[in-house]
Amino acid sequence: MNAVAHKLCMLGDFGVGKTSLVARFVHSTFSEKYLTTVGVKVDSKEVALPGRAPMKLVVWDIAGRSQLDSLNMTYLRGASALLLVADGTRERSLHAALNLLMQSRTLLPDATIALAVNKLDLVEQWEVAPAALAELRRSLPVHETSARSGAGVEAAFADIATRLAQ
Repeated sequence: MNAVAHKLCMLGDFGVGKTSLVARFVHSTFSEKYLTTVGVKVDSKEVALPGRAPMKLVVWDIAGRSQLDSLNMTYLRGASALLLVADGTRERSLHAALNLLMQSRTLLPDATIALAVNKLDLVEQWEVAPAALAELRRSLPVHETSARSGAGVEAAFADIATRLAQ
């Protein structure tokens, strides 16, 4: 049986770990080398869903920005889901992710959304307060992730896939 494909766009400021999260999710790898994404990089992975046909997530890793320009808006076209990514050690990256969410809503009002607060392996250095995350969880699925260790990564993507299948 062919998997149904859904376009998932990764959005967040530079250096928050979008590319590392995709590498961990798709290839189960992590690299200490920081490589800036230029434009967009597309990858995919089939996700098994209990009691349902598998789903193929086509993941668009969009270059880090705190604002969406016309090119990034073009990349978003046709997306079913957005995974916003913030770096827990940089509070301003959370504000950037929420700003990107507001901007993307004009183009994708019905997209399935989740937030990944990355770098859980550095939680002792986090600037993002637990109270802020608790407040966000009232309106948005929030996942604490570590691309380095893999913690929470599968759960974040599985949550999106499960909600897309509903």
